[in-house]
Amino acid sequence: MRRFSFLLIIICSLTLVGCGEKPISPTELPQEVQTFVKQNFANSTITFAQKEWGLFGSEYDVTLNDGTMISFNRNKEWNKVSSTTAPIPTAIVPAPIASHINTSFPGVSITKIDKDDNGYEVELINGLELKFNQQGALMEMDD
Repeated sequence: MRRFSFLLIIICSLTLVGCGEKPISPTELPQEVQTFVKQNFANSTITFAQKEWGLFGSEYDVTLNDGTMISFNRNKEWNKVSSTTAPIPTAIVPAPIASHINTSFPGVSITKIDKDDNGYEVELINGLELKFNQQGALMEMDD
C-alpha cells in the first residue's frame, strides 16, 4: 500500500510540474499551425498565441485579429474554431457537413465548429447547433 501511495504522489507531482500554459510569440508556433492559419485565414494575422503543456504533448490556442479563436490538439490539428465576427471557412469543414448545411440552410454561415473523437459540433449564425458523426451524418439538432 505504501508503494502505491508513493507512486501516486510521484505521478501527481510530475503531472502538476509538467503541465502549464504560457503566451508565446506567433513565430514560436509549430509550422503546421502557422500553415493552417495562412492557408485558411489568409486575410488575418495572429494577435495572440498560447502553448499549453500536458503529459502527452503540447496544445496551442491562437486568436486572430478578426476575433477568430482556434485550438490545436497535441497532433497540431485544429479541434475548435469559433468566431463572432467572421464565418468559419468552409474549406476546413468536412464536405458532407458543408453540403448538408448548404442544402438545408442556404446562405447561413458557420460561426463555430468543434471536432472530437465522436464527430463534429457545428453552430450556425442563426443559433442552431448541429451534431454530426465522424462520417458527417447529422445526429442531432438543437436551437
